[in-house]
Amino acid sequence: MKKDIILAGVGGQGILSIAAVIGTAAVDSGLFLKQAEVHGMSQRGGDVHSDLRISDKEIASDLIPEGKADMIISVEPMESLRYIPMLNPGGWLITNTDPYINITNYPDMQLVLNEIRSFPNHVAIDANKIAAKLGQKKSANMIILGASSIFIGLEYRRLENSIKTIFKNKGEDVVESNIVALIAGRNFAESYIKN
Repeated sequence: MKKDIILAGVGGQGILSIAAVIGTAAVDSGLFLKQAEVHGMSQRGGDVHSDLRISDKEIASDLIPEGKADMIISVEPMESLRYIPMLNPGGWLITNTDPYINITNYPDMQLVLNEIRSFPNHVAIDANKIAAKLGQKKSANMIILGASSIFIGLEYRRLENSIKTIFKNKGEDVVESNIVALIAGRNFAESYIKN
């Protein structure tokens, strides 16, 4: 088993939480893990990305070579497109469709969405809209992770267990809301790829 994953978005969108959940689940599964430090501006609104590598064999480098990523998991649509050269031809692009517009020359959203939908292996999900419906505006990142969970190659229950471990100090309500978001994202992706 080997998965090379690019995490992308902007600061403040919960990329580190996604990485922590996946990483904890991978380690609990007895897998090797390497994560490159977050690159970019870690302040709220700055573009951010991280390389996350999981394998059942030792991993030499924490950086993913261009064209070798198995997945791009992005909480911001334009940021997902920034890392397309990293994706292998059969890789999956999982992205939020709700933009975080923090620049004056943000591209036309329809063009961004058309580009995302041009990839055969993609899930485009309005995670912010689903989070709002759930009454959990801060859980869009877990919705994106849930949509990605089908393709990561880890047992789903391990992701839920990771959420319990990582968020337990924040209380049962936070744990439960993140699990509900994870399930909502997974259900959306399962439906999306059937259509």
